[in-house]
Amino acid sequence: MDDKRTEHIVMTPKCKTDKSTTLIIERQALEPPAENGNENNVHIAGGDHKGIVINKQAAAVTNGEVCQAHLRLQFRVFLVSAQTGKHTQESRTLQFWFLDTVSEADHPSIAQEFFKELVSPQEFPRDYVGFIKKIMKLMLHKYSTIKKIEVELKQLEEPITLPARPLSTDETVIGQVVELTLEKVLELIESAYPNPVTIIDIAKQHGWDPSAVEVKLKELQEKGVVKAMEHGAFTRVVHQDTQIQVVKQMPTMASAKQPTIAIITAQYCEKLAVDSMIENKETFVRYTTVGESNVYTLGNIGAHRIVCTKLPTVGHTREAMTAAGNTTTRLLGTFQKVDFVFLIGTGGGVPHYTDYNKHVRLGDVVISYPTPHNKKYIYVYCESAKLNESGDYHFETKEYCPPNLCLQEIAANLKDQSENESSPPWHMYLKEGLHILNNEPEHDFRSPLPESDKLYMAIGERDVIEVAHPIAPSDAAIKRMIDCPLVHLAPVASGRHIARDDQLRQKFAARFGALAFDAEMDAVVESILGNCRESFAVIRVEVSRCLSYQREQTPRDAPLRDNCDPNWTRRQNRFPWDRSFLFVDTVSEIL
Repeated sequence: MDDKRTEHIVMTPKCKTDKSTTLIIERQALEPPAENGNENNVHIAGGDHKGIVINKQAAAVTNGEVCQAHLRLQFRVFLVSAQTGKHTQESRTLQFWFLDTVSEADHPSIAQEFFKELVSPQEFPRDYVGFIKKIMKLMLHKYSTIKKIEVELKQLEEPITLPARPLSTDETVIGQVVELTLEKVLELIESAYPNPVTIIDIAKQHGWDPSAVEVKLKELQEKGVVKAMEHGAFTRVVHQDTQIQVVKQMPTMASAKQPTIAIITAQYCEKLAVDSMIENKETFVRYTTVGESNVYTLGNIGAHRIVCTKLPTVGHTREAMTAAGNTTTRLLGTFQKVDFVFLIGTGGGVPHYTDYNKHVRLGDVVISYPTPHNKKYIYVYCESAKLNESGDYHFETKEYCPPNLCLQEIAANLKDQSENESSPPWHMYLKEGLHILNNEPEHDFRSPLPESDKLYMAIGERDVIEVAHPIAPSDAAIKRMIDCPLVHLAPVASGRHIARDDQLRQKFAARFGALAFDAEMDAVVESILGNCRESFAVIRVEVSRCLSYQREQTPRDAPLRDNCDPNWTRRQNRFPWDRSFLFVDTVSEIL
């Protein structure tokens, strides 16, 4: 007799309490349904829902022996009662079982794609019925390799504060008034450094009253963090450097003192972090009233001569990036013995909801590295994104890879070394750098509390869900240590066309294997290659969450910022955490 059983997706309640409900949704082969489609406690759907079966009778275990789930994912939703307007928080846990034909290595990626589609902002299910129905539909029509999902819905008792989704870049630009504060004025001055800026320049940025800006500048001068220059301009006071020379041209330098490693940063706090690891340092500031000023800090890290500079202009305009490219060209022209270039600073990490080893957390470091399947690039810039007729995106990109991957090989060796030691080799440098920066005025380089590292995923409009970090598997090569970042090797990406769109960033990161996004640094990379430097690496420390996530910042009265913009810093109560400088020291020691 032929087996006429067909495969269905069956939902069975497992258990229920006053505060929780657990359901099992699994793939089963069933007999053909009866004509009326209903048999007591079983409802067999038809029409558009054909293939779905609702088993109303609870069962502790269904269709097979008890076994541990292959993968677990947890997130929280924020609910509001239509009758009372009261907000509550609910935990939703998904446990996955896969078919035996699916390799264990593929489990995280399948679950990741399933979850992304389940909570897609375009059609996020806003009620229980819609949520369960969407899980069953996805299993039925698209994810045939998932054997079973156990769903637990649990109401939480703890009081909640609803997270406020930050404005996007576009929303901030259009009609948004920026308050004039000491912190904001200092941020603009530090962003322009080493270029001095005038009161009029600062006032124009956000339409402020020049006289009010002048008052704030006087306060900053009294605090000793800003000083006046000629022609009514102001610049940042650098407290760390005891030897700063203002020059019109760089002095001639003996061959033995010529640096062989260049470090390029985009933000003021990033340069402070790098400089803290340089010994016997001296800083030269070349001021000019025409064009861009330059700052060079020279010294030693280990046995190597280093020069560190800060780009005077960084932004989302091509003009700003052209200026950054020119600064890089001048740097490499001035110090012609430089063979290795590091682009170091903060960025937006790419989260992975289900894969512990690929998940980038707050403070983790991503070193630009080619993907296992594509050795053509370590840095990829998106020029445009166009929607095809098929509904997929076509990305126009510029891809960069150094001719010599020796720095990437060193990074891989460093990562392997960390997996074979109880304490990563950079842990010591981390403590040393933080100790040096402990008394830095106007900046707090301490790491935030671990419990403040939360992920919020946008699900449309301004609604978010909170997603739990993936748990380390028992066989994980390396476990996380408190206040000690992990190293990830992957391409770094950028581009304004994807920076402002949550879904585009998701698609782009998945397609190109990127684990971090930064500001548009393609002009800097082109300058490095154009000046025939064959070895470079981009190192980004995660301080803001990319993709459709937002980062809840440390609870020091810190407002949420736009997660699309990896360029922001936290000043005083906005935390300028930068650990990437530690890896320059470690990598240099290995060179």
